[in-house]
Amino acid sequence: MYDGQSNCNFILGGMRVNDEPKQSKSEGGTVQRLRLSPTKAQTTQQPTSGQKQPPAAEASTPEKLPQTKPVPPKPAPNAAQGAGKPAAAQTGQNAPTAAPPKPPAGAGGPAAQAAPKTDVSAFQPVSQARARRRHWGVVLSFLLLVLLPMAVAGFYLWTRAADQYASTVGFSVRTEEVGSAIEILGGITELSGSSSSDTDILFEFLQSQKLVRDIDNALDLRTIWSKAENDPIFAYDTSGTIEDLLEHWLRKVKVYYDTGTGLIELRVLAFDPDDANAIAEEVFAASSSMINELNAIAREDAIRYAREELENAVERLRQARQVLTQFRNRNQIVDPTVDLQSQAGLLGSLEAELANSLIELDLLEETSRSGDPRIVQAERRVRVIEERIDAERKKLGFGSGAEDGDFLANLVGDYERLVVDREFAETAYVSALAAYDASLAEARRQSRYLAAHVLPTLAERAEYPKREMLLGLIGLFLVLGWSILVLIYYALRDRR
Repeated sequence: MYDGQSNCNFILGGMRVNDEPKQSKSEGGTVQRLRLSPTKAQTTQQPTSGQKQPPAAEASTPEKLPQTKPVPPKPAPNAAQGAGKPAAAQTGQNAPTAAPPKPPAGAGGPAAQAAPKTDVSAFQPVSQARARRRHWGVVLSFLLLVLLPMAVAGFYLWTRAADQYASTVGFSVRTEEVGSAIEILGGITELSGSSSSDTDILFEFLQSQKLVRDIDNALDLRTIWSKAENDPIFAYDTSGTIEDLLEHWLRKVKVYYDTGTGLIELRVLAFDPDDANAIAEEVFAASSSMINELNAIAREDAIRYAREELENAVERLRQARQVLTQFRNRNQIVDPTVDLQSQAGLLGSLEAELANSLIELDLLEETSRSGDPRIVQAERRVRVIEERIDAERKKLGFGSGAEDGDFLANLVGDYERLVVDREFAETAYVSALAAYDASLAEARRQSRYLAAHVLPTLAERAEYPKREMLLGLIGLFLVLGWSILVLIYYALRDRR
């Protein structure tokens, strides 16, 4: 237990152990590093050199006592002990001799009066650490698994790895959205923007096997990337397949795509700066062609739809006109509405003439005698006009004989239906023709295009491979792997 001072006391088998750094000598002159004091300690003082040490037999008896639960003693400022055996109690500061310590109060019997022996073998000093075979094994594994691979990697990077030059190109897909003339007047037209879907398609295209094959056919990538003959790690093996070439492409061509802005940046590595620049230019040209193909497909879809609509409108108009022509030929009437207007005018004239004739007949009957030839002629005139009116009314579909055939009213109804069909077909044709013309105008304008914000660069200094960074990463992973193996070894060793 800690007594609040710089010294720590421990109760072991009824004895107090004091870890004071002060040393004392026993009879044999052996340095004692541990102090043992009785459970009931008194204030004592180290005897002077002239004083005689009391014999050890006076302090304790060789009788062993059964171990009992130690009683917490009262704290004592100083205590003395012997080396491996209990020391006799010393006298006060002025007393020449020291008497044996009294047993603690409450202890009865001769056995309780003697202090119990304490096994201090557990407090022997720890032996000095020595290097064992497993320690040398750990050091040897560090040399073999970490330092040796790093030395080999550094030797290869600085002596065998060929310099590589980088060419950078940056571009994005732009889309023009220009509306019609009505939208422009209304102020609801859009200018230009980027198409994220087309950019996603382009990003996948830059890592496709088709692009690698096309550029290999154009520039011979196998020869360009195999120029470093003494560098088997960074150079390409010309005997590889198209899959191997695609894997090497992904190592030498890095694509960085910003989904927020839609910008794509391409970095191409080669052993010659001109080769890297040529590959970057070819990639940009192939990407532009692919975007133009997508644009052409979209334009063709729009034109094909407008063309189909126009063809349907033309066919409908042709049928409407053909039916109207057959109607005119069958009824020998070009425009029944005109005939109807003529018949209505004629009928009105006849009714006016009939009214005049009736007025004259009434005047003759009032002023002439009966049997006057003028009255007979007037009556005949009225009768003829009435017969003519009835005949004209029958042509219009009125009268007692209207149900006997097709008359002008029915012909006008059929004609107006055919005219409506023809006018609707003409309106649909005009709309389809305007849509087709608009789609043609849209097809003539490139709505999607690839805009380069960084043209392919030509390097003047080799920046790759980054030897220091690669060696640092290799060392980091080797140290981590070695540490894991050492931890596994010691974990298994501790389980045994």
